[in-house]
Amino acid sequence: MQDFTGLNEKPNLFDLDADQQMILDNADRFARNELYALSERMDNEEWWPEDAFPKIGDNGLFGITIPEEFGGAGLDLVAAGLVLQGMARWNHAMALAWVAHDNLCANNIYRNGNDAQRRKYLPDLCSGRKIGALGLTEPGAGSDALGSMRTTARRDGDHYVLNGSKIYITNGPVADVLLVYAKTDREKGAHGISAFIVEKGMKGFKVAQKLKKMGYRGSQTGELLFEDCRVPAENLVGGENRGVAIVMSGLDLERAMISPLCLGIAERALELSVEYAKTRKQFAKPIGSFQMVQSMLADMYVQVETIRAFTYRVLAAAAPLEIGGGGRGDIHKLTAASVMYAAETTHRVLDLAVQVHGGTGYIWESEINRLFRSTKLMEIGAGTTEVRKMIIAGELLKGMER
Repeated sequence: MQDFTGLNEKPNLFDLDADQQMILDNADRFARNELYALSERMDNEEWWPEDAFPKIGDNGLFGITIPEEFGGAGLDLVAAGLVLQGMARWNHAMALAWVAHDNLCANNIYRNGNDAQRRKYLPDLCSGRKIGALGLTEPGAGSDALGSMRTTARRDGDHYVLNGSKIYITNGPVADVLLVYAKTDREKGAHGISAFIVEKGMKGFKVAQKLKKMGYRGSQTGELLFEDCRVPAENLVGGENRGVAIVMSGLDLERAMISPLCLGIAERALELSVEYAKTRKQFAKPIGSFQMVQSMLADMYVQVETIRAFTYRVLAAAAPLEIGGGGRGDIHKLTAASVMYAAETTHRVLDLAVQVHGGTGYIWESEINRLFRSTKLMEIGAGTTEVRKMIIAGELLKGMER
C-alpha cells in the first residue's frame, strides 16, 4: 500500500507560492488604487491618461521579465502574467496596453536584440517614460500576417528604407518605440522578413489614423504608415531575414500572456455578479436566493477556476522558452489551447454575468457592460480561435505521424 504520510506537509504545487501571491496582490492593489478610477473615462472617451505609464514604471510593474541591469525586475513569465492578471481586474484597457508594451515590445527587444539595443531602449521602456508597441498585422493580411506581408525594407547605406503600413496596432497612436516587421527579401516569402526598432519622429513614419473600438476603448489602437521611412541599420533586430523566429517565439509568449488578461476580467465579472446577487432584490428577496441565479454563479465560479488552472500551467511551461524557440511542438499547442480556452470561457462568464445583472448589465455605462464588450477581442487577436484550433490539430497530427 502506498504511504501518504506527510503528504499534506508538502507545498501545494497547484497554487501560487508566497512570493507569487505577493506579486499578484501588489499588482492588484496598485491597479485598484491608481487605475480603476481611470477606466470609465477611458471607455467613454477613448481617453489615454499620459501619466499612467510613468506611475506603473515607478511602482516596478514594467520590465518584469527583463534583468535589473536593463532596468527590469529580473523575474519570469509567471510573474509577468500575475501582474497582468491583477491589472486586468481593475482596468483591462490599461492591462492590454501594458502587455503590448511590456511583452510584445520590451521583452522582444530583450530576447532578440543586441546589448547596444537593450541598453539604448530598455531602461526607458521599463520606467514607463517611453511607450512600446509591436507592428506586425497589415491591412488585408488578417491571420496570414507573415505570408501576406507587403511592408518592405530596403538597405540603403547605413539605413533601411521602410515602405508599407500596419493596422490594429495596440499602443500605435501613443508609442515612442515600435518593433516593426518588414520584408527584406521578397523571394524568400515569410522567411525573408526582418525586425526593426522604429522610433516616433523618424522621417517617413506617421500614425495614419486612430481606430475606435467596441471594447478596450481606452487602449489606443491605430494604423501606422511608413513612406520611405529611414531606419538606422543598427536598429535591425536579430539579423536580416531572421524575423520569422522572432515572430513565432513571440507569438507563443503573447498567447500565454493573453490568458491572465482574460482571467483577471473573468474574476472581476464573478466578483461583481456575486455582489449584485446579494444586494439586488426581487419579490422582496435578494436575487441570490433564487436557484436559477445560484446556478449561474456556480457555473461562473467553475469556469473562472478552470481558466486559472490552465493559465498558470501554461505560463510556467512557456517561461523557460528559449530565444528563437516556439512556433512548434508542445508549447505551440499549449499556448494556442490556453488562449483559446481562456478567451471562449471568459466570453461565457461575461454572458452569464450580464444575465445576472439583467437590465443593468445591458446599459453601456455599467462596469459589467464594459467588461462584456471586451471579450470578443481575445477570440480574434494573436490568431483567431479558428487559427488556434488549426495549430492544436496540426501539432496533434504531427504527433500521430511520428
